[in-house]
Amino acid sequence: MSDELDPSIAALLNSAPADSSGHEEISITEFESDKKFDMNSFASKNNLFEKKGAPAASGPKSIHNVDLSVHEFAEITNFLSDTPTKVFDDTSYYKTALTGENDYAKRIHAVLSKYLTCQDPKDRTVYRQQIISAYWEFLRGLAPKMADSNLPLPKKMLCRFGVLLPSLFRPEQKEYFSKIFIENNSGEAVMYVDEWFSEIAKGKMTNSATDEKRERHKAATPEEAVQFEQSRLQQLQSKNSGKLQAAENLLNIKENERTMLETELKARVDELCEHHPIPGMEPHKSELTELQQKLFSEITDRLHRLSKNNKELSKCLKEFTEAKGSFNSVENKLAETGGQPVAADAQAVNTEFETVRQMAKMTVGRQGNQFPLFTREFFHCTERGTGTRENVLDILRWVESIDPGAFCRIHKNVPNRIPPYVLLIPTYGDRGFCWEPFDRYNRVTSRGRIVIPMYPRDLKIAVLTAVADLRWQVAKEKASYYWMEEGLTGQYYQHIDRLKLKGDLKAFFIEDYVLWMTKESEGVQRLDKEVRGIFWRNMPFPNERKQELRKRSLVYDELCIKDNNRAMSDGY
Repeated sequence: MSDELDPSIAALLNSAPADSSGHEEISITEFESDKKFDMNSFASKNNLFEKKGAPAASGPKSIHNVDLSVHEFAEITNFLSDTPTKVFDDTSYYKTALTGENDYAKRIHAVLSKYLTCQDPKDRTVYRQQIISAYWEFLRGLAPKMADSNLPLPKKMLCRFGVLLPSLFRPEQKEYFSKIFIENNSGEAVMYVDEWFSEIAKGKMTNSATDEKRERHKAATPEEAVQFEQSRLQQLQSKNSGKLQAAENLLNIKENERTMLETELKARVDELCEHHPIPGMEPHKSELTELQQKLFSEITDRLHRLSKNNKELSKCLKEFTEAKGSFNSVENKLAETGGQPVAADAQAVNTEFETVRQMAKMTVGRQGNQFPLFTREFFHCTERGTGTRENVLDILRWVESIDPGAFCRIHKNVPNRIPPYVLLIPTYGDRGFCWEPFDRYNRVTSRGRIVIPMYPRDLKIAVLTAVADLRWQVAKEKASYYWMEEGLTGQYYQHIDRLKLKGDLKAFFIEDYVLWMTKESEGVQRLDKEVRGIFWRNMPFPNERKQELRKRSLVYDELCIKDNNRAMSDGY
């Protein structure tokens, strides 16, 4: 690999005559000049990592409010920007990325230099492992800075894509990454790692759930007390916003139902009150016809339904008023504290950092490639197979077109579409997963959290495994103590139990869900008959797709017939 060494480092590594032992003595030039200094004295050099100014980078749009009126992801029309960023062409990219960080930046530089020039496979393995541990400790110090809008772009790109050395790109890869949109133009809750840390630091997102109880941080100064209170109020406001939207959604449904009933009632009353003149006996008019007399029962039915609707609407209006009052109360308290942006919460970011590190390991698995830096040696994705925000959103839109209920949670018999937070981690993993199905303190309207690796062998499979995991966990939480008996999880568990299969139940479900979405949705039968029936009932395809499938095989035609039979019974 040394013959393709990055110029930023190759310029730093100059060959010297071999010593008597046959090993080469390496000297390193400083980043900004051709002045040489010895590798052994490198640790004492401080000027390499001095802070230096950089252009400001604008932050992402707010993506935390769930719009319940939206029923699908918007179609992605532009996957790449027409104006490529020049950040990867910056000759000082490597220096800027490492400058001003903790001592592990020096460690990464030293070990990476050896790794890229080493020819012995065993030594390369050792250096590679040292890079992994040094990088994560380096990132620990870098993560809290992601909320800083003035942070140099190379630091963000290192955190976002794992790109430390731009010349480890192939030319076409470098061109592609330079065209990836930096800002979140979609407004969806799909975030890169740097954006994730930034939102945590600003208090706009709570920390991801862990088994360990988080210790409450006591403010040491009045300023910290104000910041802590602002952070707490913003998190409370986010929850209240979700509750307010859910209450307003229910109120809108009941108001629309009332409008429909009143329209039907008026039409029937108008029809009832319409009398035709009797020929030859004008101005006298005829009596009620037989059809008009039948309207009495229909009008009575509409009146009963209107009365029931009024009671339900009254209850919804009360809940909406209470939710709006709570929301306004928190708004007023935020205004009293000044409403200024919350300073970066380093403790929250440090806590989240440990969680993200665990997430990264889970995307890769125990036997996977844990190398944290981007290199052409390990990157083998196509442009559409790379886990960029736009590519992932496009796949999520496809998922929802086949499984419309993938992101729906039912509250008071009303399905609310609540897409999860999506974290894109720059790892060479192959499987996405669900970290939490929803906030433990707000099970109704809070977003869940799923994690997707950015450099998998098959991005669609990585997304599907994450959605399947989310599907399973939401269904399991909904069934609660009866998850082995009721609903999707209960039916699937009983099926696996009858087959006496041993292994991870959720893993079986995820594999079957992938087949359901990739094969069965196209009419290719790959699932067990009973599993197909369970999925057909609990995760139905859209009606249009069902009608297409029933034309392809009697198997799907029989399932459609059973649908019709259940629709006519009380059990459906």
